[in-house]
Amino acid sequence: MGPVTRTLLALNVATFVAQALVGDAMIARFALWPIGASRSIAGLDGVAHFEVWQLVTSSLLHANLNHLLLNMFALYMFGRDVESALGASRYLRLYLAAVVSSALLQLAVVSWPTGGPALPTLGASGGVFGVLLAFGMLFPRRTVTLLFPPIPMPAWLFVIGYGLLELVNGVTGTRAGVAHFAHLGGMLGALVLLLRWRRHAAMPGALPEPEAH
Repeated sequence: MGPVTRTLLALNVATFVAQALVGDAMIARFALWPIGASRSIAGLDGVAHFEVWQLVTSSLLHANLNHLLLNMFALYMFGRDVESALGASRYLRLYLAAVVSSALLQLAVVSWPTGGPALPTLGASGGVFGVLLAFGMLFPRRTVTLLFPPIPMPAWLFVIGYGLLELVNGVTGTRAGVAHFAHLGGMLGALVLLLRWRRHAAMPGALPEPEAH
Protein backbone atom coordinates (compact mmCIF):
# COMPACT_ATOMS: atom_id res chain seq x y z
CA MET A 1 0.00 0.00 0.00
CA GLY A 2 1.00 3.57 -0.61
CA PRO A 3 1.24 6.11 2.22
CA VAL A 4 -2.10 7.79 1.52
CA THR A 5 -4.07 4.53 1.54
CA ARG A 6 -2.35 3.47 4.78
CA THR A 7 -3.08 6.83 6.38
CA LEU A 8 -6.73 6.80 5.33
CA LEU A 9 -7.19 3.30 6.74
CA ALA A 10 -5.57 4.32 10.02
CA LEU A 11 -7.62 7.54 10.31
CA ASN A 12 -10.90 5.74 9.75
CA VAL A 13 -10.09 3.02 12.29
CA ALA A 14 -8.90 5.57 14.87
CA THR A 15 -12.03 7.65 14.39
CA PHE A 16 -14.22 4.59 14.84
CA VAL A 17 -12.47 3.87 18.15
CA ALA A 18 -13.06 7.49 19.19
CA GLN A 19 -16.74 7.09 18.30
CA ALA A 20 -16.98 4.08 20.59
CA LEU A 21 -15.46 6.09 23.43
CA VAL A 22 -17.21 9.44 22.92
CA GLY A 23 -20.57 8.26 21.64
CA ASP A 24 -23.20 10.50 20.04
CA ALA A 25 -21.13 13.65 20.51
CA MET A 26 -19.03 12.62 17.50
CA ILE A 27 -22.14 12.16 15.37
CA ALA A 28 -23.62 15.47 16.50
CA ARG A 29 -20.51 17.48 15.66
CA PHE A 30 -18.92 15.72 12.72
CA ALA A 31 -21.55 13.74 10.77
CA LEU A 32 -23.17 15.47 7.77
CA TRP A 33 -26.45 17.11 8.80
CA PRO A 34 -28.98 18.56 6.34
CA ILE A 35 -28.76 22.30 5.73
CA GLY A 36 -31.50 24.24 7.52
CA ALA A 37 -32.43 21.40 9.85
CA SER A 38 -31.45 20.67 13.43
CA ARG A 39 -32.00 17.91 15.94
CA SER A 40 -31.59 17.60 19.68
CA ILE A 41 -29.28 14.80 20.78
CA ALA A 42 -30.01 13.18 24.15
CA GLY A 43 -27.36 13.98 26.74
CA LEU A 44 -25.75 16.78 24.71
CA ASP A 45 -26.01 20.53 25.08
CA GLY A 46 -27.42 22.34 22.06
CA VAL A 47 -28.56 20.75 18.81
CA ALA A 48 -26.91 19.04 15.88
CA HIS A 49 -26.89 21.05 12.66
CA PHE A 50 -24.88 21.54 9.49
CA GLU A 51 -21.34 22.89 9.69
CA VAL A 52 -19.01 23.25 6.72
CA TRP A 53 -16.33 20.94 8.15
CA GLN A 54 -18.83 18.09 8.04
CA LEU A 55 -18.27 17.89 4.27
CA VAL A 56 -15.01 16.11 5.12
CA THR A 57 -15.32 14.86 8.71
CA SER A 58 -18.45 12.83 7.96
CA SER A 59 -16.32 10.58 5.74
CA LEU A 60 -14.35 9.39 8.78
CA LEU A 61 -17.39 8.26 10.78
CA HIS A 62 -19.17 4.91 10.44
CA ALA A 63 -22.48 3.54 11.68
CA ASN A 64 -21.13 0.19 12.88
CA LEU A 65 -18.23 -2.24 12.54
CA ASN A 66 -19.59 -3.89 9.39
CA HIS A 67 -19.94 -0.48 7.73
CA LEU A 68 -16.31 0.32 8.56
CA LEU A 69 -14.95 -3.06 7.47
CA LEU A 70 -16.77 -3.00 4.12
CA ASN A 71 -15.49 0.47 3.24
CA MET A 72 -11.94 -0.22 4.40
CA PHE A 73 -11.82 -3.51 2.50
CA ALA A 74 -12.85 -1.74 -0.72
CA LEU A 75 -10.35 1.08 -0.07
CA TYR A 76 -7.59 -1.49 0.48
CA MET A 77 -8.51 -3.51 -2.62
CA PHE A 78 -8.81 -0.64 -5.11
CA GLY A 79 -6.84 2.17 -3.47
CA ARG A 80 -3.47 0.42 -3.75
CA ASP A 81 -3.45 0.34 -7.56
CA VAL A 82 -5.05 3.77 -7.97
CA GLU A 83 -2.48 5.39 -5.68
CA SER A 84 0.32 3.60 -7.51
CA ALA A 85 -0.95 4.88 -10.88
CA LEU A 86 -1.69 8.46 -9.84
CA GLY A 87 0.96 9.06 -7.21
CA ALA A 88 0.27 10.02 -3.61
CA SER A 89 -0.53 13.70 -4.24
CA ARG A 90 -3.04 13.18 -7.04
CA TYR A 91 -4.58 10.20 -5.28
CA LEU A 92 -5.22 12.26 -2.15
CA ARG A 93 -6.71 15.09 -4.20
CA LEU A 94 -8.98 12.63 -5.99
CA TYR A 95 -10.13 11.07 -2.72
CA LEU A 96 -10.89 14.45 -1.15
CA ALA A 97 -12.69 15.64 -4.29
CA ALA A 98 -14.85 12.51 -4.17
CA VAL A 99 -15.58 13.01 -0.46
CA VAL A 100 -16.64 16.64 -0.92
CA SER A 101 -18.69 16.06 -4.09
CA SER A 102 -20.36 13.12 -2.37
CA ALA A 103 -21.36 15.32 0.57
CA LEU A 104 -22.57 18.15 -1.67
CA LEU A 105 -24.83 15.90 -3.75
CA GLN A 106 -26.16 14.25 -0.60
CA LEU A 107 -26.94 17.68 0.87
CA ALA A 108 -28.77 18.66 -2.29
CA VAL A 109 -30.95 15.56 -1.93
CA VAL A 110 -31.62 15.54 1.84
CA SER A 111 -31.86 19.26 2.61
CA TRP A 112 -35.43 19.56 1.33
CA PRO A 113 -38.11 19.63 4.05
CA THR A 114 -39.72 16.21 4.48
CA GLY A 115 -41.58 16.61 7.75
CA GLY A 116 -39.49 13.87 9.35
CA PRO A 117 -36.57 14.16 11.79
CA ALA A 118 -33.20 15.41 10.55
CA LEU A 119 -30.92 12.44 9.91
CA PRO A 120 -27.12 12.52 9.54
CA THR A 121 -25.03 10.98 6.77
CA LEU A 122 -21.73 9.34 7.58
CA GLY A 123 -19.22 6.94 6.07
CA ALA A 124 -16.24 6.78 3.73
CA SER A 125 -18.35 5.43 0.87
CA GLY A 126 -18.21 8.65 -1.16
CA GLY A 127 -14.42 8.60 -1.24
CA VAL A 128 -14.37 4.84 -1.81
CA PHE A 129 -16.75 5.11 -4.77
CA GLY A 130 -14.49 7.80 -6.21
CA VAL A 131 -11.54 5.42 -5.93
CA LEU A 132 -13.64 2.66 -7.51
CA LEU A 133 -14.49 4.93 -10.46
CA ALA A 134 -10.80 5.78 -10.87
CA PHE A 135 -9.88 2.09 -10.81
CA GLY A 136 -12.36 1.38 -13.61
CA MET A 137 -10.97 4.21 -15.73
CA LEU A 138 -7.30 3.45 -15.10
CA PHE A 139 -7.54 -0.34 -15.35
CA PRO A 140 -10.63 -0.99 -17.48
CA ARG A 141 -9.61 -4.52 -18.51
CA ARG A 142 -8.59 -5.70 -15.04
CA THR A 143 -10.81 -8.58 -13.94
CA VAL A 144 -12.95 -7.93 -10.86
CA THR A 145 -14.87 -10.73 -9.15
CA LEU A 146 -17.99 -9.99 -7.16
CA LEU A 147 -18.13 -11.32 -3.62
CA PHE A 148 -21.70 -12.52 -4.11
CA PRO A 149 -22.39 -13.96 -6.56
CA PRO A 150 -18.74 -14.71 -7.49
CA ILE A 151 -18.97 -13.53 -11.11
CA PRO A 152 -15.77 -12.23 -12.80
CA MET A 153 -16.09 -9.20 -15.10
CA PRO A 154 -13.89 -6.42 -16.50
CA ALA A 155 -13.46 -3.43 -14.19
CA TRP A 156 -15.17 -1.00 -16.59
CA LEU A 157 -18.33 -3.12 -16.61
CA PHE A 158 -18.25 -3.55 -12.84
CA VAL A 159 -18.02 0.22 -12.29
CA ILE A 160 -20.75 1.11 -14.79
CA GLY A 161 -23.04 -1.58 -13.43
CA TYR A 162 -22.50 -0.47 -9.85
CA GLY A 163 -23.13 3.16 -10.79
CA LEU A 164 -26.38 2.32 -12.57
CA LEU A 165 -27.50 0.20 -9.62
CA GLU A 166 -26.88 3.09 -7.22
CA LEU A 167 -28.81 5.46 -9.50
CA VAL A 168 -31.80 3.11 -9.68
CA ASN A 169 -31.75 2.49 -5.93
CA GLY A 170 -31.50 6.21 -5.23
CA VAL A 171 -34.38 7.17 -7.53
CA THR A 172 -36.65 4.36 -6.37
CA GLY A 173 -35.76 4.63 -2.69
CA THR A 174 -34.60 1.00 -2.53
CA ARG A 175 -32.55 -0.01 0.52
CA ALA A 176 -33.62 2.84 2.75
CA GLY A 177 -30.89 4.10 5.03
CA VAL A 178 -28.20 3.88 2.33
CA ALA A 179 -26.98 7.19 0.85
CA HIS A 180 -27.07 6.17 -2.82
CA PHE A 181 -26.72 9.72 -4.10
CA ALA A 182 -23.66 10.23 -1.90
CA HIS A 183 -22.10 7.24 -3.66
CA LEU A 184 -22.93 8.73 -7.05
CA GLY A 185 -21.56 12.09 -5.93
CA GLY A 186 -18.24 10.48 -5.06
CA MET A 187 -18.03 8.88 -8.50
CA LEU A 188 -18.92 12.19 -10.15
CA GLY A 189 -16.21 14.13 -8.32
CA ALA A 190 -13.55 11.58 -9.24
CA LEU A 191 -14.73 11.51 -12.86
CA VAL A 192 -14.51 15.29 -13.26
CA LEU A 193 -10.99 15.38 -11.82
CA LEU A 194 -9.73 12.45 -13.90
CA LEU A 195 -11.14 13.94 -17.12
CA ARG A 196 -9.52 17.28 -16.30
CA TRP A 197 -6.15 15.61 -15.78
CA ARG A 198 -6.47 13.64 -19.01
CA ARG A 199 -7.44 16.77 -20.93
CA HIS A 200 -4.15 18.31 -19.84
CA ALA A 201 -2.13 15.15 -20.48
CA ALA A 202 0.36 17.05 -22.62
CA MET A 203 1.46 19.09 -19.60
CA PRO A 204 4.54 17.92 -17.65
CA GLY A 205 3.55 15.66 -14.79
CA ALA A 206 0.01 15.18 -16.07
CA LEU A 207 -1.97 11.98 -15.57
CA PRO A 208 -0.38 9.14 -17.57
CA GLU A 209 -2.31 6.49 -19.41
CA PRO A 210 -1.50 3.34 -17.40
CA GLU A 211 -1.01 0.04 -19.11
CA ALA A 212 -4.17 -2.06 -19.09
CA HIS A 213 -3.98 -5.47 -17.41
